[in-house]
Amino acid sequence: MSSVELRTIRKISWRLLPLIIAIYFIAYIDRTNVAFAAISMNRDLGFTAYIYGWGAGMFFLGYFFFEVPSNVILQRVGARIWIARIMATWGIVSGLMVFVSGTTSFFVIRFLLGVAEAGFFPGTLLYFTYWFPARYRARVISALFLAVPGSNAVAAALSGALLQLDGLWGLTGWQWMFLLESLPAVLLAPVVLLLLTDRPAKAKWLAADERQWLESELAAEHRAVERTGHLTLRKGLTDSRVLGLSLVYLTIVTATYGITFFLPLIVKAHGLSNVATGLVTAVPYTVGAIGMLFWAQSSDRHGERRWHFIVAALLAAAGLVICGASAHLPVALAAMSLATIGLYGSKPAFWPLPSTFLGGTAAAGGIALVNSIGNLGGFAGPYVVGWIRDQTHSYTAGLNFLAGCALASAILAYFVVSPGRAALKPAAELEAAP
Repeated sequence: MSSVELRTIRKISWRLLPLIIAIYFIAYIDRTNVAFAAISMNRDLGFTAYIYGWGAGMFFLGYFFFEVPSNVILQRVGARIWIARIMATWGIVSGLMVFVSGTTSFFVIRFLLGVAEAGFFPGTLLYFTYWFPARYRARVISALFLAVPGSNAVAAALSGALLQLDGLWGLTGWQWMFLLESLPAVLLAPVVLLLLTDRPAKAKWLAADERQWLESELAAEHRAVERTGHLTLRKGLTDSRVLGLSLVYLTIVTATYGITFFLPLIVKAHGLSNVATGLVTAVPYTVGAIGMLFWAQSSDRHGERRWHFIVAALLAAAGLVICGASAHLPVALAAMSLATIGLYGSKPAFWPLPSTFLGGTAAAGGIALVNSIGNLGGFAGPYVVGWIRDQTHSYTAGLNFLAGCALASAILAYFVVSPGRAALKPAAELEAAP
């Protein structure tokens, strides 16, 4: 590695990653804190597990319909302005959860939260392609994904404590939780406008030789992608490789969010207090974060994505099955920790794949499509687990369903992703695959 490469990557990482990770950290708390509110909100408002699962998943319907347009706009107007806009609106809508009074308001506000946040995550992935050469992206994406288990762990402990504010100034504990946890997004939006830089050409904080090295590296990668066949936005949205990856992501996301929205309720069912539930729930997410870092480093070091994803998905399936079969909290927690290593470790191996054949506007649309279709799993997972819970009065069958989704994701990845160094099968081969 040359000295200019080392200096450039280090400078970019310290300048951009802490801010982006903080943004995603806040976004994920506002997206999933309903899981902790449900501990008392469901009782206060008379929600069954089925109704709660519907409402938790409504976020992803709003996300689905507005994801691709939002990401195309980001590609045209720049990440700095658009991400700041996304943050301000999602913070405001998240705060509106204070006014939930029944099923309709719950569904509507969760849907609007998905609309407000649409485009942020795929926009961030697209933004990384402007700044980091491909060989660094699994590690960079893993740094971003640290916000997922990290925010779940912090939200678990924080939300459990905030629920203790029940009755203060006439508000319930879950209303205080939504109100206080929505403020950071609104407050951080001006910081994004001030600190985020759209492209390397505008980065005055890079030296001339650093800018030149980075732009030449990214231009060479772009030319390599173009040589495989230029894809327009329309072709990027209909390419069979994009659709194949969408199915892979849909199944692993279903497993991920099925756990995210029900893990606090599963832990609470063991008879723990709200504070203890929050602390215990944080354990699998902490273990998952550590495991994800090692998984991403291994994927980048070996230049391999396919088997890193497949093995991670299989670990997730095994952990979910063992958790569902155990009635003892320590064993269930250990199994769930194994599952979170797999669920979160799969993401850094997955997300470098679309940029191996997509560029420009096609990348903006294609990445957003993969994420939007995939995130329909965020609707399906909570919905199905909630329905199964009401039918069986147990979470065991629901966890087995989620394990089946993780297993299906591993099988799909085996056929969709080629055995090469993270390259995808040509479209014709993909369509002929059994």
